[in-house]
Amino acid sequence: MSTEDRVRWDGIFKKWVTQPYPQPDPFLLQFTPIVPADEKRRALDLCSGLGQNGVWLAEQGYSADLMDISRVGLQRASQEVTARNVRNINLLRIDVDFLQLENETYNLICVFRYLRRSLFPVIQRGVKRGGRVIYETFNKHYLRLVPEFNPEFLLETGELKSYFEGWQILHEEELDHHSRIVAIKP
Repeated sequence: MSTEDRVRWDGIFKKWVTQPYPQPDPFLLQFTPIVPADEKRRALDLCSGLGQNGVWLAEQGYSADLMDISRVGLQRASQEVTARNVRNINLLRIDVDFLQLENETYNLICVFRYLRRSLFPVIQRGVKRGGRVIYETFNKHYLRLVPEFNPEFLLETGELKSYFEGWQILHEEELDHHSRIVAIKP
């Protein structure tokens, strides 16, 4: 991404700053494992936007990293972290074009409404064995709703599952306008 991308995302999130803080994605709530009291688990909310998913993960006991390029999105997440007195959370402004994750760092990585195909190998390396990826984003049918959306950032039917060959697929769906998957690393 570039400065232009950061400015664009900041502009998008500025519209949300005065709105009530969004709820975490129901798909995340449905497939996030409970953290046992005697364990430490790490989660990454990649391209976190306003951070509602990562904040929720931290509230569930995960040590959560929220990564996004938008200062505005991360500032809004920071306000919510302070208001809720959430601990075990890191807000990291990062350009995903240069993202490197250490091997087998996270028990869970989630991505919602974002697609950059070159990130799949990075995400896969970053998940611990037995950890999971929860991923949901728009597919080509989204063009029916938003014809001007850049098709480069839309999945083809069945494409998301193809990135997780050899993984245990816990859940996979192709819906009207988005595709989603929960995959466990062998």
